[in-house]
Amino acid sequence: MSSDLHRSSPMSRCQVAVLLLVGAVACNSSDTNGLTVQVTVVDFVYQASTSIDPDVAAAHAACVIGVGQTHIHPSWLNFSRIDMRAVGADRWEITFENVPIDVLQSIRVSDPNVCADNRTGAATQNVSANAVLLTNVVDTPGNGVEPGLSFTVDANRLVTP
Repeated sequence: MSSDLHRSSPMSRCQVAVLLLVGAVACNSSDTNGLTVQVTVVDFVYQASTSIDPDVAAAHAACVIGVGQTHIHPSWLNFSRIDMRAVGADRWEITFENVPIDVLQSIRVSDPNVCADNRTGAATQNVSANAVLLTNVVDTPGNGVEPGLSFTVDANRLVTP
């Protein structure tokens, strides 16, 4: 009986080869599930002071130091920290060219001046995407759960908060 187990017909060898090939293809495409992700450009603007308020820095030193420069954490980049660019006295900006379309996304903007209102410096006001004010507050990962904002964007760069 053991000799029967070791004998294979050409058909069963072929079936095994096909199964191995199918398994290899499935592993290679598992990252994208065979789908092409379409992306677009989103310009983020955060209307807030670009200098740190000395009163906030004195009263909330640990938070202010922890936040550092105003920055953003985008969901499509695994909430990595990316510094925003100061433009004038009351405006921060950043542009992303890789935001997936028609998929709910979230961001967290961290501002040292917000430490007076939120222990982590997470801002939930005065943030816009492609000139649309973001208003839907959601939980995002950070130092525990931190508030952020969600949105979707379509192929025409139209943002829905």
